[in-house]
Amino acid sequence: MILKLWKWYQNCLSFHPLKTQVISSGVLWGVGDIAAQYITHSNARKRLQLSDTDADFKVNWKRVAITSTFGFAFVGPVGHFWYEGLDKFIKLKLHLQPKSARFVAAKVAMDGLIFGPLDLLVFFTYMGFSTGKNSVQVKEGLKRDFLPALALEGGVWPIVQIANFRYVPVRYQLLYVNVFCLLDSAFLSWVEQQKDAAWKQWFTSFTSFKEGGGQGRL
Repeated sequence: MILKLWKWYQNCLSFHPLKTQVISSGVLWGVGDIAAQYITHSNARKRLQLSDTDADFKVNWKRVAITSTFGFAFVGPVGHFWYEGLDKFIKLKLHLQPKSARFVAAKVAMDGLIFGPLDLLVFFTYMGFSTGKNSVQVKEGLKRDFLPALALEGGVWPIVQIANFRYVPVRYQLLYVNVFCLLDSAFLSWVEQQKDAAWKQWFTSFTSFKEGGGQGRL
């Protein structure tokens, strides 16, 4: 069954690479959001000590649709062209030997410095406006969510991408990323749902401290 599914995916990827990545990204981000909702629900039930009858898990399908749309509209198409273009740029412009340490390091650095922050910025901005927030509320949400997510993802994605750029053929790098995006979408959705959690406030207070210190030295 798994082998047949893999062959079917390979066939789709060969004939319709962009469409395949768009659809798979949307599906995986939707599944990831459901996982995030379940994790948040389970934590709240344990914290509030609710019984099973008082705290049945119900999927917020509107939120799933919103998150899936992000996968369809941004992660799929942008990720498709980003990883293809990144590989060509490193080879043709920087003239680095494929699979070499410098080649992998350059890819990881560019992916972490360009695509990673852009992905987070678009995600939190999109999620804010999609849930009815105004520009001021979206800005406050970015202040609250962006740095914590960037810091936590910054400790994981470089490791993921080292393996990706070193061992996975370019043709399957997007599939590799999409599999991890299942976990990433769950993580980002969970971060967004945490609102003003104490661990987020630490990042906010740290940033405010730096800004205040900088103003004090002027």
